[in-house]
Amino acid sequence: MNDYQSALHPAGPFADRLGSLWEIFLFTTGTVWLLVLLFLALAVWRGSRRTEPDNSEEGTRISTRWVSGALVLSTLILFALLGASVAAGRAVTPNEADVATREIRVNGHQWWWEFQYTNPRADRIVTTANELHLPAGERIRLVLRSSDVIHSFWIPNLHGKHDLIPGKTVNFVIQADRPGLYRAQCAEFCGLQHARMGFIVVVEPRAQFEKWYARQLLPAPIPKTADQQRGQTVFLGSTCVMCHTIKGTPAGARLGPDLTHIGSRLTIGAATLPNTRGHRAGWIANAQSIKPGVLMPPSNLSPDDLNAVTIYLESLK
Repeated sequence: MNDYQSALHPAGPFADRLGSLWEIFLFTTGTVWLLVLLFLALAVWRGSRRTEPDNSEEGTRISTRWVSGALVLSTLILFALLGASVAAGRAVTPNEADVATREIRVNGHQWWWEFQYTNPRADRIVTTANELHLPAGERIRLVLRSSDVIHSFWIPNLHGKHDLIPGKTVNFVIQADRPGLYRAQCAEFCGLQHARMGFIVVVEPRAQFEKWYARQLLPAPIPKTADQQRGQTVFLGSTCVMCHTIKGTPAGARLGPDLTHIGSRLTIGAATLPNTRGHRAGWIANAQSIKPGVLMPPSNLSPDDLNAVTIYLESLK
């Protein structure tokens, strides 16, 4: 993935402003550090040449001037950094002038992410999990909320961190200008698997995004092969339907991620594993061994049934 989870490689205007602020702080504090080292070395060198301490009135006045000058300079630098921070904060804070092309509702769960692309028409609403698709160059309004504990939404390449507070809904504006894949992460400790609560951001040109969106509106494809048909039968006859949704089938639970198009996603388990057949089988068989504490219970499927289910899920694109 290009510039994978790096705040130092901004891919949008908000992250670029935060990156500029970081550069200002780095240059300023680095310069101050070098000056301190320089004056420290000078003081040591002068002290080594002096045979007796300079306690004269003139020496005291000179020392007082240097200390006072350093104090004034330090104060000015701190106020300048404060001003730069406030200006950057205002620049990345959403306001009424921000015109968003679309709205996405983000819901944080222990330990996965749910994304719902809103639309006035109910049949045009798309719900997906752990993979956020964005059209390049468009300003998007994210509506953030948590279903359980405090989480923090962070896409380092696109913006700063923003908390998700239970019982509170917050608007957050984001924009990605450079197509690519970026990793995001929960940045607030939220329990045992906080470190494995990530997601993938897919930024693509508008035409490609619209194609992806159109595919997401479709119900799950009808199984074609014998293995896919068996997999669907096993899925619908197991406890899977108590937690997951697959549009176009009787499975309509909302406790876990929507699986209607899971076969097209890059990862599973909130960016924990690549979305391959082997990893899907391991996750279904015993997710607890991979991500202890996750709500998904172990499966008691036979090897043949497990293989059929993984093949069926792979077909859901």
